[in-house]
This record gives sequence, structure tokens and C-alpha cells, in this order.
Amino acid sequence: MMASMTWIHRRALFLALAVLSCLALPTVQAQPAAKAQAAPASPAAPGAPGAALAAEQPLPDVETLRSQLDRLPATADGNDAVRALQASFGALSAQANRIIEARTGELNDLNARLGELGTAPAPGTSEDADIKSQRQTLIRDRNAVDAEIRLARLIVVDARQRSDALRTRERDQFQAQLTDRAPSPLGAAFWRELGQAWPDDSARLAPMVTEMQEAGARLATSEHRGAVLLALALALLAITVGDLLAERGLTRLAQRVLPGGRLRRSLLVIAIVAVNMAVVALALQGFLQTVKARADFGPLSSKLVALVDESVLYIVYVTSLGRALLANARPSWRLPPLSDALALRLRSFPWLVALVGVLVWAPTQVATISELSLPALRACQGITALALTLLIAATLTRLRMPAQDSAEAPAPRPLWVGLGLGLVTLSLLGVGLLVAIGYISVASLVATQLAWTGLVVISFYVLFQFAEDLSMALVSSRGEFGQRLQKNFGFAPATLDQAAVVLSALARVLLFLYMLIALGAQLGTRPDEVLQQTDRIRAGLTIGEFQIKPAAIFSALAVLVGGFVALRVFRNWLRERYLPTTTMEPGMQSSLSTLLNYVGIVLVVAAGMSALGIGINRIAWIASALSVGIGFGLQAIVQNFISGLILLAERPVKVGDWVVLGTTEGDIKRINVRATEIQLGDRSTVIVPNSEFITKTVRNMTLTATEGRVLIRLPLPLSTDAKRVRELMLAACCAHPGVLESPEPSLSLEGIENGSLIFQAIAYVASPRLASGVRSDLLFTILDDFKNAGLPLAVPTMMMASPPPAPD
Repeated sequence: MMASMTWIHRRALFLALAVLSCLALPTVQAQPAAKAQAAPASPAAPGAPGAALAAEQPLPDVETLRSQLDRLPATADGNDAVRALQASFGALSAQANRIIEARTGELNDLNARLGELGTAPAPGTSEDADIKSQRQTLIRDRNAVDAEIRLARLIVVDARQRSDALRTRERDQFQAQLTDRAPSPLGAAFWRELGQAWPDDSARLAPMVTEMQEAGARLATSEHRGAVLLALALALLAITVGDLLAERGLTRLAQRVLPGGRLRRSLLVIAIVAVNMAVVALALQGFLQTVKARADFGPLSSKLVALVDESVLYIVYVTSLGRALLANARPSWRLPPLSDALALRLRSFPWLVALVGVLVWAPTQVATISELSLPALRACQGITALALTLLIAATLTRLRMPAQDSAEAPAPRPLWVGLGLGLVTLSLLGVGLLVAIGYISVASLVATQLAWTGLVVISFYVLFQFAEDLSMALVSSRGEFGQRLQKNFGFAPATLDQAAVVLSALARVLLFLYMLIALGAQLGTRPDEVLQQTDRIRAGLTIGEFQIKPAAIFSALAVLVGGFVALRVFRNWLRERYLPTTTMEPGMQSSLSTLLNYVGIVLVVAAGMSALGIGINRIAWIASALSVGIGFGLQAIVQNFISGLILLAERPVKVGDWVVLGTTEGDIKRINVRATEIQLGDRSTVIVPNSEFITKTVRNMTLTATEGRVLIRLPLPLSTDAKRVRELMLAACCAHPGVLESPEPSLSLEGIENGSLIFQAIAYVASPRLASGVRSDLLFTILDDFKNAGLPLAVPTMMMASPPPAPD
């Protein structure tokens, strides 16, 4: 079986990149292969399928790609050979996709040019010779390009099928190796087989030992010793002092630049890991390049030395991540909710995890490179399983151990945490049982999967926190940027908070999918295989005639968000900058702004649906399918919606008008899509459906004229001096400051009713809303003037009924 711990070193490096970029994933598979041979792939020639296409290359030929695909073998032995063969299949598929992409554009151009020539004439009719020649040339070229596209698509399908068959065979071998049972380490048979294989294993280890001794001897010569020691000293200086200075400088920079809060803490964890990895990688690469240039390693020792940098970077990643999360030097910056006592108890565990990982990795890697016997590989796997089991058990024990100096009661533990710890405990017991009965491969796989799961979960925990903190800092109304959005675009705080929560949820879902891919890397499913499945999903999911693409969904979301933001900016500019410079009335300005806002919403939604892949024809089909339901269930809503559009277009009433609708009388404050808001005199608001303004009689007091009329009607006795009454009432009207001079007040004698003279005074004010107050003031003034002038008002006639006569 292949090295059980090789995966944790190589994948830890890719996991570090995932923490830095939030997208990188591990790409190395750990599989059992009892007879695996570390056969390196032969270097690809220029233009070969396995060559990396880093730079732009000329477009390949389809026949050349087909011949290269036919020359590739169907199977391969050894993990490196399998990986190289799959890379060749992938490179061939990528080249064929380049041909398809380039030739598709040419095919579209040829079809467009044929369309410009028009349809071919019917048989028996003549056509211009030049046009006929062009048509034949274009048809010939189009057929050739179409044939090339079809051949390239066949290459893509064939390469994918061969790669899938190779993965299937590899997975079957992986599962078969897991079920292989070895003698129990508790019995004598296991150790007898190991002792019998030891002479052969010693002979296989001898070449590597010899190569390392020869390389060491060359490095110890006076010619190379000084350069190697200098490179080692510089590397150690950079790793110790340089790393410490870089981390402290990064911490001070975070304090100055980043605002206080969780974003600073989560971003600082990622930055510390990134800086440590970068400094150590540069120092280690400089040292290794110096050693390789002078040691002249052999084929076996070079493989071992080539993985030293991976081991060191793994140690740096684990220790830096652990130190950044525990934050014993800065407890207030600690990201996870850990107490100070628990963080102090765990401060040595990052180094312990890293060192145990390297110690169990070294024997397994040496056994794999030297192609040791199956008993030796099983012994290494057993050591790996037991060492990781003890390490995880010690970690759980330290987590459950109460603090000696803490008098606080332990916080209640969530149910899922208890279930997870119980499952891990059962898994550890299962590993020990599997090793005891001889299923060492399965035990090693379970132990390494537990360790890998812990590393992945901790790493993605940092990413989850960073995604949430970044979303809250950028969009939330409590952040500085969110406050700017609220001020400049007029977004409500609740809207920004909801957007921040949704953005954080989307980021976490995406990270969770990649975490599942990373977790499944040790269970026989290679990360690149899972990524290929995600590529297929990214290509689209067809449901009937509708195709759902994740990229189209994100594009539609981007179009909707950008469209609504642009619509909000345009509406604010229209209301605050442009419309106030026109001669429109305020009510007309509000109606026009509302109407254009509705039109913009329709256009943005249509653009979002178009980005999603839903064309106008599909929208019309959906609308026709829903027309029956709209006609019965949503009839009133549609009627009010259409009525609202009519009100905004024809403007029989507008914002600011004084209207009377039945028993409702007041100012129109807002015209919405479904209803209109009318504010009454008592400051209450009545919401009236828009259809009421279309189907019923509405009295608009301010449609043609904005003046209000004050009507005063008084009865006086027949003996009253009419001229004196006329003078007093007109004088009172003219003296009031709210009465307009034009049109001037008027007084008329309407006639005699019930023995009284009926005088009627009419005055005009600036607005109907002032009529009631001016009328009250005029009545007070007129009654005082009549009282001072001795003019009595008429007393209403009272009808008295006589009582019936008393009985005799």
C-alpha cells in the first residue's frame, strides 16, 4: 500500500493555498498499492499531450491529436504513471476544446456570410457567377470547419471516457487493497513475515543509503562546505528572525489599517499563515537549490530530498495555523471561542501534531521510494494508525480536561458537538480493533482520514469566519462601507443587513462544497475527479428545454444587483437633480419618478432573466400559462395595478391633490402600484385601491385651480338693514389676511326663507385646506360686528304641539 501519510503533507500544502485563495484544493491522492512503483512519467515533447500549456500555443491539428490519443496506453502501473497518463488525457481534451472554441467562431462567421448572400436560387434559375462561386466556397469551408469541430468533440469524449475508465480501475484496486487482511500484529506470524522480508528490504534500502552517504561526502568537502553552511545559516536566520519580524510587522500593520472587530482577527490568522509559508518557502528553496547544485543526488535520494520542503512547509502550516488560532500572546485577538486556560493547555499541540505527522510519514515514504516488501509497508501503516490514534486521543483528553485554576462552571455543550466527539471516540476504538485483527490498511485509512478531517475542518473554519466577517464589514449597515452605501444610495439599514446575511450564506455554501471535496480526497475519490464532476455541473443541468448553469445563476444575480443599484442611483439623480430644474409640478415630478422606477424594475428583471437563460419567448409562454390563474385568482390585483399605471399616465389625480372620494376627503400623499394613500384632516391615512379612482366618481378640488372657496350663509330678520349687513360682512372678508384680493369677496341676498333674509358671502383662499380655518375666523369676526352694530340674527321657528284635553 502506498504511503498513508504522504497525503497529509502534500495536501496540507494545497490546503494552505485554499486558506489563502479560498478556492485551491488538494490534488494528490493517497491510495494503497502494494505493488506500486514510483515510475516517473517521461518528459513530454513539445506539443505532446502531457506538456503544460502555460503559454499561448498555435492551434493544434485534429489529426495530430487523434494520433497522439491512439498512441497513449489504456492503463498504467504506479501512482506517478497513472497521474501522468491522466494529465495527458486532460491535456488532449484541453487542446481539442481549444479547437472547438476557435472553429465555432469561424463557423458562425461563415454562416453569417452565407446569410448575407441570401438563400440559394431554385433549380433551373440563373444566378450571378461571382455570387455562385462565393456561395460554393463558403459552403465548402463551412463543411470543413464543421467536420473539424465534430472530430474535436469525438476526441474530447474519447479522452474523457479513457480517463474515467482509468479512474474506475484505480478505485477498484484501492477498494481491493483495503479488504486485504494481514496477520495480526499481536501474533507471531506478523513479525515472522517481517523478519523474513528484512534481508531483502535491507538490500533495497542500501542504494538509497549509499546515495545519501555519497551526497553527504560531496557536501562535506572544502569546496562545497562553506556555501552549504552559509545557505543553511541564511535559511535558519530567515525562518527564525525574519519570520518573527514579518509576523510582528504584519500585526502592527493590521492594528493601524484594519478597523477593530472580527474581520481583523480572521484576516490576521490568514495573513500570519501566508507570511510564515512564504518566508519559509523562500528560505527553504534557496537552501535546497544550493544543496542540489553541489550534492548531485541519485535517483532515489533525489526523490527523498524533493519531499523535504513539503514536510517542512507542512510543519510550518500546522504550527502557524495553530498559533494564530490559539493567540496566547494576544488573547483579545483569538478567533475561536476558547478560554485562556484551554488555549494555554493546547499551546504545545500544534508542534506535536506537526512532528508526529512527520515522524509517521518518514518511514512510509522511505518504504514507498525503496519499494520495500508488503510486510514492511504494513508495519509502517500500523505505526501510522497507532501514532495518529494516540495523538487524537491525547487531543480529546486535553480538550475534556477541566482547568485546574478555573472556578467557572463549564459551558453547556451543543448536542452536535457531543455526537461528533462520540463518533470520533468510537472511530479510535475501531482503529485499535482493526489493527489487532489484521485489517491494517483500513485502520490506517480511518486514522489518516480522522487527522485529515480535523485539519480540513480547522482550516475551513477560518475561511467560514473570514467570509462572514468580510460580508458584514462590506455590506452590513454597521460597517463603514455599509454606512456609505446607506448615505449615497439611500438603502435601508435592514436591507443592507439582509444583503450581508445572504452574501455570507452564499460564500459559506460555496466553501462548504469545496470542504466536502477536500474531505473526500482520502476516501478513494481523487480531488481532480470530483472537480471534473463539478466542471460537468458547471456546464449546465438540463431540465426539459431549460438549462440551469451555476455561472448563469451568478450572472443573473450580478445583473440584478447591479441593475437595482444603478436604478437607485438614476432615481435619486432624477428626483434630486434633474426634475427640480424643470417646470413640472411636484406632484407630476413624483408621478413621473414612480412611473420610470416601475419601468426600470421591469427592465432589470427582464435583463436578469435573460442572463439566466430565459428568453422572451419562454417568458411569454409562462405568462400565457399563468393567464388563467391571473384571471381568476389575481383579478383584483391586476386591475389595481393597471389602474395605478393609468393614474400615473393620465394624471386625473396626482400627489398633492385635494380629493373627495365618497366620504373620504384629504390630500393624496403617494400613488403606489396597487393602492393610493390619502391623508385625512385628522392626520390619519386611508389606503384606497387604485381601481376606485377609475370606476367611481372622484371630486378633485385642485385639478384645475388651486384656490379654495369660503362660503358663509347667515339668516337675518326681515327688519334688518341689508346694506349695513353687506358692508360689515364684506369688510370682515377683506380685512382677513387669508382672503385673496383676486377674485375679490362677494355678498348676495338669496331671498327669504321661513321669514328670514338669507345672506351669502363668498371669499377665496390660497388652498382648499385653508377654507375651514378662514371660515371659522370670519364667523367670529362677523358675529362680533353684528353684536356691536345691534343687528340680531333670526331665531329659528319652533313648532310646539298642544297637549290633549283632560278627560272628564
